[in-house]
Amino acid sequence: MDELVSIIIPVHNAEKYISETIDSVVNQTYQNWELILVDDCSTDKSIKIINNIIKKNKKIKLIKLKKNSGAAVARNTGIDEAKGKYICFLDADDIWDKEKIEKQIKFITKNNYAFIFTGYEFMSEDGIPNGKKVFVPLKIKYSEALKNTTIWTSTVMFNMQKLSKNDIYMPNVKRGQDTATWWKVLKKIDYAYGINEILAYYRRSSNTLSSNKLKALKRTWNLYRNVEHLGIFASTYNFIFYCFNAIRRRI
Repeated sequence: MDELVSIIIPVHNAEKYISETIDSVVNQTYQNWELILVDDCSTDKSIKIINNIIKKNKKIKLIKLKKNSGAAVARNTGIDEAKGKYICFLDADDIWDKEKIEKQIKFITKNNYAFIFTGYEFMSEDGIPNGKKVFVPLKIKYSEALKNTTIWTSTVMFNMQKLSKNDIYMPNVKRGQDTATWWKVLKKIDYAYGINEILAYYRRSSNTLSSNKLKALKRTWNLYRNVEHLGIFASTYNFIFYCFNAIRRRI
């Protein structure tokens, strides 16, 4: 229980939520962590807020990108800096349950897994969970992950004694780089393993739900065709299951 966990947060104009997100790391029951925030050229008060927090906690580090490069580059920059045996990602507006890392560490070390993830719950812009919970399978392989994008970025943990940093580098695509990364890792290992418990909270704006659904459809189709290079038949087959599973998660 004393292994270092590296947590990577890409930051871009996150002044509204970044303090709450960082607090959810600082308040973890498991305390052997380093937090790497990578600022992607924010133009708001994000950097000022982060610097004020860093003054009080030496386990938090800020890296500033020289040009706006997107979430994939920001996360990959954080991966380069990470020193932990385990690596986690957290989005700048999401939050963790206080026992998230502790429960994942126990799970991943007991079973010597390479890649794990957890369930999560959607919350409103003001941080109130809305009861829409996403429960996850106990394990998922590559062919299943193509049909079911249930793995959420802010829930994953990688065992860096079983994987290399190159394995988890995210492809520099505009959208869906996280999902593409899970697929990449699952082509190397047999399964990712789920903790079917709500340990993270996904902030979602009610004003953009419809547009986000359309973007998600386009994003996933693009990943099939241009990242995984699946043919039309295979893409359509997986896309049908993806849509079904996406709807089921929201019922």
